[in-house]
Amino acid sequence: MASLLLRDVRKVFHDSVVVERLNLDVEDGEFIVLVGPSGCGKSTTLNMIAGLEAVTSGEIVIGGKSVTHLPPRARNIAMVFQSYALYPHMTVAQNLGFGLKVAKVAAAEIARRVGEVARTLGIESVLECRPKELSGGQRQRVALGRAMVRDPAIFLFDEPLSNLDAQLRVQMRAELKQLHERLRATVVYVTHDQTEAMTLSTRLVVMNKGAVHQIGTPLEVYERPADRFVAQFIGSPTLNLLNCSLVQEDGLFLQADGLRLRVPLAYQRLLLGSRSARVLIGFRPEHVELLAASGECPPENEADAMVLIAEPLGPHTQVTVMLRMNRILILAPSGRVYRPKELVRIRFDVNHFHVFAGDERGRSLLKET
Repeated sequence: MASLLLRDVRKVFHDSVVVERLNLDVEDGEFIVLVGPSGCGKSTTLNMIAGLEAVTSGEIVIGGKSVTHLPPRARNIAMVFQSYALYPHMTVAQNLGFGLKVAKVAAAEIARRVGEVARTLGIESVLECRPKELSGGQRQRVALGRAMVRDPAIFLFDEPLSNLDAQLRVQMRAELKQLHERLRATVVYVTHDQTEAMTLSTRLVVMNKGAVHQIGTPLEVYERPADRFVAQFIGSPTLNLLNCSLVQEDGLFLQADGLRLRVPLAYQRLLLGSRSARVLIGFRPEHVELLAASGECPPENEADAMVLIAEPLGPHTQVTVMLRMNRILILAPSGRVYRPKELVRIRFDVNHFHVFAGDERGRSLLKET
């Protein structure tokens, strides 16, 4: 396997910037996931690494060697696509060994590699079958195996699980993770599915509109998002956001819609240093607690609200409440029935919140710069 470096990689199509000065260091054996909405530039980035798209500017280095202007066949990479792209007239064994046959590898070596990969992926029993006789999961394993037999420096995956049903996607996700642990392969994986991104990656690269917004471990990105886009894109259900004002009055407070939140001392210096009077405050649904309505004036960090809808989801209930003009989504423990128009009190956990600048960029004000 090998390391991968992207240095100021840029891609422009007809005066439209698709990828803007991307810098990324991938260590040997890492599982890097490029994640973001459709059109964010993640697949274009993957295609540039593969050599299927030429870079407009910048450099791509694999294993210490610049491959920026080399054709795909000279980069020692293997790519697994969204479509399985298997040859329908060939058996599984022939599909697995086709690339090696084209490369004029000896027949005995092809048979050895195909058998080894088939055992690793658990597809020995279908080696003589043709693609139409296989299930979706088996076809995906064959597509993966076709890449593995080449023993490439880097594996590139372009949304390989998107054609599978939900249950099979979960199974294949677990198998991919186990396979990476066993092979310690260098992987760059593209997906728009944040669950895939969070569960598979050693590090995430969160992209939007051609730009990288944050690079970090799944936990870092979830707990310390760099800006409003990352905070809302990573996490399901999505982040709750409220427009707030900063108020200094016997301490530092965030005020919005009848809510008054005391800012912990650990965050006061960062917020005061931002010089922002208007900000956005964000809470994950699991960091908002539902309480019974009391009729008394809410204390700090609490507010009165009205239930709009409750959706039982087994281990918890997803409750949407109206806080004056804002909808707040809450993950509440199961077992309690919430009815539409019921009055409740909500409590915000001020040890788990995010604050973003009120401008278009919406950078996090709780991250050291």
